[in-house]
Amino acid sequence: MINSENGRLGEEIAAEFYEANGYKILCRNYRAGHNEIDIIAEKENHLVFAEVKTRTKTAALQKYGSAKSAVDRHKQKHLLDAALTYLHEEKSSYGMKPRMDVIEIYLTKEGNFLKLNYIRNAFGIRGDNR
Repeated sequence: MINSENGRLGEEIAAEFYEANGYKILCRNYRAGHNEIDIIAEKENHLVFAEVKTRTKTAALQKYGSAKSAVDRHKQKHLLDAALTYLHEEKSSYGMKPRMDVIEIYLTKEGNFLKLNYIRNAFGIRGDNR
């Protein structure tokens, strides 16, 4: 599988994870200029901005590090900028408790699901921890 296919598969798995846990997916691949948020979801009064990082379990995994390590300060700034744009544009988000999650998806080298690591309130905007 090529990286873009793996990325789409990882985002699909992450969206299914949120839905299975009672979240409603509001948007996928939200763009604000050059910035993008993979998934925006809501549950009760929580608004989640999720970055999904997919890695294949190969020797390259050790070379490039964990999926969450790819969400460095530079990437976090871009995600926060996009989230703030969304909050400003979407009047329905007023009063919601926003948070930034990171979901790591690990696949086998054949492209089969291996593991999901959910990092709630990973950085930046934070509501409460529920």
